[in-house]
Amino acid sequence: MNSAMIELLILAAIAVFVFLRLRSVLGTRTGFEKPTVPPLRPVEADAPAAPSWSGEDRERTLEEEIARVADPDSETALALRRMARAEPGFSPVAFIEGAKRAYEIILMAYENGDLDTLRPLLSDEVYQSFADAIERRRAQGLTVDARFIGVREARIFSAMFSEDTGEADVEVRFVGELISVVRNADHDIVEGDPNEVRRQTDLWTFTRKMGSSDPNWILTATGG
Repeated sequence: MNSAMIELLILAAIAVFVFLRLRSVLGTRTGFEKPTVPPLRPVEADAPAAPSWSGEDRERTLEEEIARVADPDSETALALRRMARAEPGFSPVAFIEGAKRAYEIILMAYENGDLDTLRPLLSDEVYQSFADAIERRRAQGLTVDARFIGVREARIFSAMFSEDTGEADVEVRFVGELISVVRNADHDIVEGDPNEVRRQTDLWTFTRKMGSSDPNWILTATGG
Protein backbone atom coordinates (compact mmCIF):
# COMPACT_ATOMS: atom_id res chain seq x y z
CA MET A 1 0.00 0.00 0.00
CA ASN A 2 1.57 3.32 -1.05
CA SER A 3 1.85 6.38 1.19
CA ALA A 4 -0.91 8.26 -0.63
CA MET A 5 -3.41 5.48 0.07
CA ILE A 6 -2.40 5.31 3.75
CA GLU A 7 -2.82 9.07 4.09
CA LEU A 8 -6.28 8.87 2.49
CA LEU A 9 -7.37 6.13 4.92
CA ILE A 10 -6.16 8.18 7.89
CA LEU A 11 -8.12 11.25 6.72
CA ALA A 12 -11.24 9.11 6.23
CA ALA A 13 -10.93 7.70 9.75
CA ILE A 14 -10.61 11.23 11.18
CA ALA A 15 -13.71 12.37 9.26
CA VAL A 16 -15.76 9.46 10.65
CA PHE A 17 -14.60 10.23 14.18
CA VAL A 18 -15.53 13.92 13.88
CA PHE A 19 -18.96 13.05 12.44
CA LEU A 20 -19.72 10.67 15.31
CA ARG A 21 -18.62 13.25 17.89
CA LEU A 22 -20.82 15.94 16.35
CA ARG A 23 -23.76 13.56 16.21
CA SER A 24 -23.39 12.69 19.88
CA VAL A 25 -23.31 16.38 20.84
CA LEU A 26 -25.94 17.83 18.46
CA GLY A 27 -28.22 14.84 18.03
CA THR A 28 -30.08 14.06 14.83
CA ARG A 29 -33.15 15.64 13.25
CA THR A 30 -35.93 13.64 11.65
CA GLY A 31 -37.82 16.59 10.20
CA PHE A 32 -40.72 16.23 12.66
CA GLU A 33 -39.34 18.17 15.62
CA LYS A 34 -41.25 21.27 16.67
CA PRO A 35 -39.36 24.39 15.51
CA THR A 36 -37.84 26.58 18.18
CA VAL A 37 -39.97 29.64 18.84
CA PRO A 38 -37.82 32.76 18.59
CA PRO A 39 -38.64 35.20 21.39
CA LEU A 40 -39.92 38.64 20.45
CA ARG A 41 -36.94 40.66 21.61
CA PRO A 42 -36.18 44.37 21.57
CA VAL A 43 -32.71 43.44 20.28
CA GLU A 44 -31.21 40.16 19.13
CA ALA A 45 -29.50 38.16 21.85
CA ASP A 46 -26.10 38.30 20.13
CA ALA A 47 -26.33 41.93 19.05
CA PRO A 48 -23.57 44.26 20.30
CA ALA A 49 -24.42 46.44 23.24
CA ALA A 50 -26.08 49.68 22.24
CA PRO A 51 -24.07 52.89 22.71
CA SER A 52 -25.10 55.24 25.48
CA TRP A 53 -28.18 57.40 24.98
CA SER A 54 -26.05 60.56 25.04
CA GLY A 55 -24.19 59.57 21.88
CA GLU A 56 -25.19 61.58 18.79
CA ASP A 57 -24.95 58.48 16.59
CA ARG A 58 -27.34 56.56 18.80
CA GLU A 59 -29.88 59.38 18.84
CA ARG A 60 -29.67 59.84 15.08
CA THR A 61 -30.09 56.10 14.51
CA LEU A 62 -33.08 56.01 16.83
CA GLU A 63 -34.78 58.86 14.98
CA GLU A 64 -34.14 57.15 11.64
CA GLU A 65 -35.67 53.93 12.97
CA ILE A 66 -38.71 55.70 14.40
CA ALA A 67 -39.32 57.34 11.01
CA ARG A 68 -39.34 53.88 9.41
CA VAL A 69 -42.00 52.43 11.69
CA ALA A 70 -44.17 55.38 12.80
CA ASP A 71 -44.98 59.05 12.28
CA PRO A 72 -41.98 60.91 13.81
CA ASP A 73 -44.20 63.75 15.11
CA SER A 74 -46.81 61.55 16.76
CA GLU A 75 -47.48 60.60 20.36
CA THR A 76 -46.39 57.10 19.32
CA ALA A 77 -42.93 58.38 18.40
CA LEU A 78 -42.70 60.18 21.75
CA ALA A 79 -43.53 56.94 23.56
CA LEU A 80 -40.87 55.06 21.55
CA ARG A 81 -38.27 57.67 22.54
CA ARG A 82 -39.21 57.24 26.19
CA MET A 83 -38.87 53.46 25.85
CA ALA A 84 -35.37 53.93 24.42
CA ARG A 85 -34.43 56.16 27.35
CA ALA A 86 -35.66 53.52 29.78
CA GLU A 87 -33.83 50.77 27.89
CA PRO A 88 -31.00 52.03 25.64
CA GLY A 89 -30.86 48.73 23.76
CA PHE A 90 -34.42 49.17 22.47
CA SER A 91 -34.62 49.29 18.68
CA PRO A 92 -37.99 50.03 16.99
CA VAL A 93 -36.84 48.33 13.77
CA ALA A 94 -35.64 45.21 15.60
CA PHE A 95 -38.94 45.21 17.50
CA ILE A 96 -40.93 45.21 14.24
CA GLU A 97 -38.83 42.36 12.84
CA GLY A 98 -39.47 40.35 15.99
CA ALA A 99 -43.17 41.22 15.85
CA LYS A 100 -43.39 39.92 12.28
CA ARG A 101 -41.86 36.59 13.34
CA ALA A 102 -44.20 36.41 16.33
CA TYR A 103 -47.19 37.20 14.10
CA GLU A 104 -46.46 34.24 11.84
CA ILE A 105 -45.79 31.86 14.72
CA ILE A 106 -48.89 32.84 16.70
CA LEU A 107 -51.17 32.94 13.67
CA MET A 108 -50.10 29.52 12.43
CA ALA A 109 -50.19 28.01 15.94
CA TYR A 110 -53.78 29.20 16.25
CA GLU A 111 -54.73 27.83 12.83
CA ASN A 112 -53.13 24.48 13.74
CA GLY A 113 -54.57 24.38 17.27
CA ASP A 114 -51.09 24.30 18.82
CA LEU A 115 -51.74 25.47 22.38
CA ASP A 116 -48.26 24.53 23.61
CA THR A 117 -46.69 27.06 21.26
CA LEU A 118 -49.28 29.73 22.06
CA ARG A 119 -49.07 29.51 25.87
CA PRO A 120 -45.78 31.39 26.49
CA LEU A 121 -46.48 34.04 23.84
CA LEU A 122 -49.89 35.24 25.04
CA SER A 123 -51.34 36.91 28.09
CA ASP A 124 -53.75 34.80 30.13
CA GLU A 125 -56.79 36.58 28.70
CA VAL A 126 -55.72 36.26 25.05
CA TYR A 127 -54.63 32.65 25.56
CA GLN A 128 -58.01 31.72 27.01
CA SER A 129 -59.79 33.39 24.10
CA PHE A 130 -57.67 31.48 21.58
CA ALA A 131 -58.04 28.20 23.50
CA ASP A 132 -61.83 28.56 23.64
CA ALA A 133 -62.03 29.18 19.89
CA ILE A 134 -59.81 26.17 19.17
CA GLU A 135 -61.93 23.98 21.44
CA ARG A 136 -65.16 25.10 19.73
CA ARG A 137 -63.61 24.24 16.40
CA ARG A 138 -62.64 20.78 17.59
CA ALA A 139 -66.08 20.19 19.13
CA GLN A 140 -67.64 20.90 15.74
CA GLY A 141 -65.31 18.43 14.04
CA LEU A 142 -63.61 21.16 12.04
CA THR A 143 -59.98 21.05 10.97
CA VAL A 144 -57.83 23.72 9.36
CA ASP A 145 -55.25 23.42 6.62
CA ALA A 146 -53.23 26.62 6.55
CA ARG A 147 -50.10 27.93 4.90
CA PHE A 148 -48.53 31.28 5.76
CA ILE A 149 -47.51 33.30 2.71
CA GLY A 150 -45.97 36.36 4.33
CA VAL A 151 -46.38 39.77 5.97
CA ARG A 152 -47.07 42.49 3.41
CA GLU A 153 -47.00 45.25 5.99
CA ALA A 154 -46.10 45.68 9.66
CA ARG A 155 -46.15 49.14 11.16
CA ILE A 156 -46.43 50.50 14.67
CA PHE A 157 -49.97 51.86 14.96
CA SER A 158 -49.70 53.26 18.47
CA ALA A 159 -47.49 53.04 21.53
CA MET A 160 -47.80 53.93 25.19
CA PHE A 161 -45.19 53.98 27.92
CA SER A 162 -45.60 54.46 31.65
CA GLU A 163 -42.51 55.95 33.26
CA ASP A 164 -43.95 55.07 36.68
CA THR A 165 -44.22 51.33 36.03
CA GLY A 166 -41.87 50.98 33.04
CA GLU A 167 -44.59 49.09 31.16
CA ALA A 168 -44.74 49.53 27.41
CA ASP A 169 -47.65 48.74 25.10
CA VAL A 170 -47.02 48.71 21.36
CA GLU A 171 -49.89 48.19 18.94
CA VAL A 172 -48.80 46.86 15.55
CA ARG A 173 -50.88 46.85 12.39
CA PHE A 174 -50.20 43.74 10.33
CA VAL A 175 -51.33 42.95 6.82
CA GLY A 176 -50.71 39.25 6.35
CA GLU A 177 -51.34 36.77 3.59
CA LEU A 178 -52.15 33.09 4.03
CA ILE A 179 -54.02 30.22 2.47
CA SER A 180 -56.53 28.71 4.89
CA VAL A 181 -59.13 26.01 4.36
CA VAL A 182 -61.61 24.77 6.98
CA ARG A 183 -62.96 21.24 6.56
CA ASN A 184 -65.74 19.41 8.38
CA ALA A 185 -65.65 15.85 9.71
CA ASP A 186 -66.33 14.54 6.21
CA HIS A 187 -63.33 16.51 4.89
CA ASP A 188 -65.61 18.78 2.88
CA ILE A 189 -64.50 22.41 2.57
CA VAL A 190 -66.79 24.68 4.55
CA GLU A 191 -64.65 27.81 4.40
CA GLY A 192 -61.74 29.07 2.31
CA ASP A 193 -60.17 28.08 -0.97
CA PRO A 194 -56.96 26.03 -1.31
CA ASN A 195 -56.04 28.06 -4.41
CA GLU A 196 -56.79 31.51 -3.02
CA VAL A 197 -54.44 33.68 -0.99
CA ARG A 198 -56.40 35.46 1.73
CA ARG A 199 -55.25 38.86 2.95
CA GLN A 200 -56.14 39.93 6.47
CA THR A 201 -55.45 42.94 8.65
CA ASP A 202 -54.83 42.61 12.39
CA LEU A 203 -54.10 45.06 15.19
CA TRP A 204 -52.10 43.32 17.90
CA THR A 205 -50.81 44.83 21.12
CA PHE A 206 -47.54 43.60 22.63
CA THR A 207 -46.63 44.42 26.21
CA ARG A 208 -43.39 44.35 28.16
CA LYS A 209 -41.73 46.02 31.13
CA MET A 210 -38.77 47.96 29.78
CA GLY A 211 -35.47 47.26 31.49
CA SER A 212 -36.67 43.84 32.60
CA SER A 213 -34.30 40.87 32.39
CA ASP A 214 -37.03 39.04 30.45
CA PRO A 215 -36.64 40.09 26.79
CA ASN A 216 -40.00 38.69 25.67
CA TRP A 217 -42.95 40.79 24.60
CA ILE A 218 -46.36 39.22 25.29
CA LEU A 219 -49.41 39.53 23.06
CA THR A 220 -52.02 41.17 25.30
CA ALA A 221 -54.75 42.27 22.88
CA THR A 222 -55.96 41.47 19.38
CA GLY A 223 -58.27 43.27 16.96
CA GLY A 224 -59.00 43.69 13.29
